[in-house]
Amino acid sequence: MKKWIVIILVLITAAVLGSILYRRGAMQAATWRRQASPGPLSASHASLQNNCAACHTPGTGVEAVNCAVCHANNEALLQRQPTAFHAHIQTCSQCHLEHQGANRRPTKMDHLALAKFGLHELTKDAADSERRQVHDKLVGWIKQHGARQGPETEHPLITPEEMTLDCASCHSNQDKHFKLFGQDCAQCHATAQWTIPEFQHPSPRSTNCAQCHQAPPSHYMMHFEMIDKTVAGKANAPGNPCCTDVQVNQCYRCHQTNAWNDIKGVGWYKHH
Repeated sequence: MKKWIVIILVLITAAVLGSILYRRGAMQAATWRRQASPGPLSASHASLQNNCAACHTPGTGVEAVNCAVCHANNEALLQRQPTAFHAHIQTCSQCHLEHQGANRRPTKMDHLALAKFGLHELTKDAADSERRQVHDKLVGWIKQHGARQGPETEHPLITPEEMTLDCASCHSNQDKHFKLFGQDCAQCHATAQWTIPEFQHPSPRSTNCAQCHQAPPSHYMMHFEMIDKTVAGKANAPGNPCCTDVQVNQCYRCHQTNAWNDIKGVGWYKHH
């Protein structure tokens, strides 16, 4: 009888020790991951925070094949004209950076990398027929959709490689100039940001605002008559005949040139 009691006690002790060691090992593994991680993942990849193997291959790092497990059949990405080129891209980490924090998107567009996809020569590792076919398809896509038309122009903020790309092939739906300036975006814009540091706004006394600016949809509704004109003191009221002819395209009658919310005679007006 005593022998069985000893055996049972030994088994219980072994089970308790095993549980403690297992939990300690799990805690050590989690601690190791936290120490090795360069930072938290983005919100969209937060579920993989403790699963490094989902993206990283031991001894190699992040591989596109790991990304393809989740993203290869992303129809919303592949069927949109500006992002359709992803079907032929063989590397992801050049433009998509992780471990930047939960509030950062893992997308950092690298126009130089995109340009090099169609300009680089085949390496020895890419000499097999399958990779050559992928390369030829990508070069063909860039020649059809991403090759600039006409002579190249110099730009202080755009590299010669980036100048081979046709901005309008991906950004035509973002053209706020309604194609009045043509499709050669690089004449004015750089690849890092849309703003143009060298741009000088016309004089505040200019009355040609509507040449470049279009009023928001609310200005073409009753909102313009009831709210916008009233706030700016341009209401169509009796005894105020000088202002009854204010039109939507007369931006200069109410707005300043430094900011849309700086209303003449009113000051800074926060609408919402």
